[in-house]
Amino acid sequence: MAAVNGKKIKVGIVGGTGYTGVELLRLLSCHPNVELTAITSRKEEGMPVAQMYPNLRGHVDLCFTTPETSPLEQCDVVFFATPHGVAMEQAKSLLDHGVRIIDLAADFRLQDTVAFEQWYNMPHTCPDILAESVYGLVELNREKIANARVVGNPGCYPTTVVLGLLPLLRRQGLIDPSYIIADCKSGVSGAGRKASVPTLFSEASDNFKAYGVGGHRHHPEITEQLEGIAGGAVQLTFQPHLVPMIRGMFSTIYVRVQPDAQSTDFQALYEQHYAGEPFVDVMPAGSAPETRSVRASNQLRIALQRPNPGQLIILVVQDNLVKGASGQAVQNMNLMFGLPETTGLDLVAVLP
Repeated sequence: MAAVNGKKIKVGIVGGTGYTGVELLRLLSCHPNVELTAITSRKEEGMPVAQMYPNLRGHVDLCFTTPETSPLEQCDVVFFATPHGVAMEQAKSLLDHGVRIIDLAADFRLQDTVAFEQWYNMPHTCPDILAESVYGLVELNREKIANARVVGNPGCYPTTVVLGLLPLLRRQGLIDPSYIIADCKSGVSGAGRKASVPTLFSEASDNFKAYGVGGHRHHPEITEQLEGIAGGAVQLTFQPHLVPMIRGMFSTIYVRVQPDAQSTDFQALYEQHYAGEPFVDVMPAGSAPETRSVRASNQLRIALQRPNPGQLIILVVQDNLVKGASGQAVQNMNLMFGLPETTGLDLVAVLP
């Protein structure tokens, strides 16, 4: 589908006051093929967007409106940057009006509704729409995304883990699928823009801690994707940590190399697999990536370490708000409307 017959894509954002919402605004306000049409917030109705986020002064002149009074049904695509459960309540009405949906929450990520209801503590109210939704990891589902009406944008941790393991699981016999450890760290912006004691400056600064030790809702999402790629069961140990920085995500993934695969050139395997992928950078052998190398960009960088023939360590970094959320959502939108997927996303990381 071309960009709406050559016209700009009319975009609505439901939930424009959180970190993923403002990141969508930052990216879309500079997108050459987008017309920002509606930005909703019940609490901030009537407030100019640039009053809340002064970085958008001169770029976004809209005011927040309520979902009921916003022209969402006149949009070509609506992004949901909302808590879990909101998108599925509004999806049918929007789809009936020909509006396409990109949900940054979890409503359309997990095809297993039992797992969704277990981890998100709510019933899934539109399993029929879920059944047609596409998991929005471009490097995995590019062709399906291009034709989708509904896209479930991946979680931030799953993006790093799935892309980190994709080349290994696409070929059977390279690694032991019963032993995968993902040791992952995120900056505090991953917790969202809400008042919460664990993310207070005096709590999170100068501190490092694990969380979700008894289980994390991204675990079933990661497992569902990995098993789909591998064509069978995988055993994943996934442990997230909170680090005292605002943006950034670093996932260290440990796998066991099968005895018959120990002569494999894994560096070449990754370079060949991701050749031509605009937002996945396989770094030179022996590299050690840093989160600052991707800050404010849609880039994900991967490096490999081989401490011994039987073990491979995959190091993955991304900006959790861009490739881990809003940038990936824009990448999905570009595909859905027939645009080069890099449109509006050629962002160089910010240093220092």
